[in-house]
Amino acid sequence: MVNVKDLLKECSAFLQGHFLLSSGKHSDGYVQCARLLMYPDKAEKVISVVAEKVKDLDTDLVIGPAMGGIIVSYELGRQLGLPAMFTERENDIMTLRRGFKVDEGAKVLIAEDVITTGKSSLETIKALEAYGVQVLGIACMVNRSGLSKVDKYPIYSAIELDINTYDEECPLCKEGLELVKPGSRKKF
Repeated sequence: MVNVKDLLKECSAFLQGHFLLSSGKHSDGYVQCARLLMYPDKAEKVISVVAEKVKDLDTDLVIGPAMGGIIVSYELGRQLGLPAMFTERENDIMTLRRGFKVDEGAKVLIAEDVITTGKSSLETIKALEAYGVQVLGIACMVNRSGLSKVDKYPIYSAIELDINTYDEECPLCKEGLELVKPGSRKKF
């Protein structure tokens, strides 16, 4: 049995402080999955938990939003024996580039590192709408959303974590704690 929380701790992927998330929300905790993903053996173990949950879905390909979903989609695709692609922002709009093409009707699994609001996943889904794909759900290493679905899409995660997130009235701002932006999104 894979202990995902222990693997995240081993890699110092749990951070505490005052963070600006990609969603624009503030939080007192952050999971820096890149610290785990830098160890292929550990990444393989954590993503195997997700692969086990989605293995019986009739999936044609895995697509992850850049940056956080690139390695996750690749490794999940590898474990499932499926092609893996990624979307990226072009002029602040998530798009499928680099010659990636999907067939109409393809059954797609979106793959992410961390889900908080699901914004990047939903942007990826929107980018794929023109292709007429069927999105089966969202796979992730860490689900910190407190939800089992984003919009109508089920979440398949290796671990669910309860980390404080603040929309407004952030108590950390009131305390004057320095705000750190560890994510890759420029705007939210």
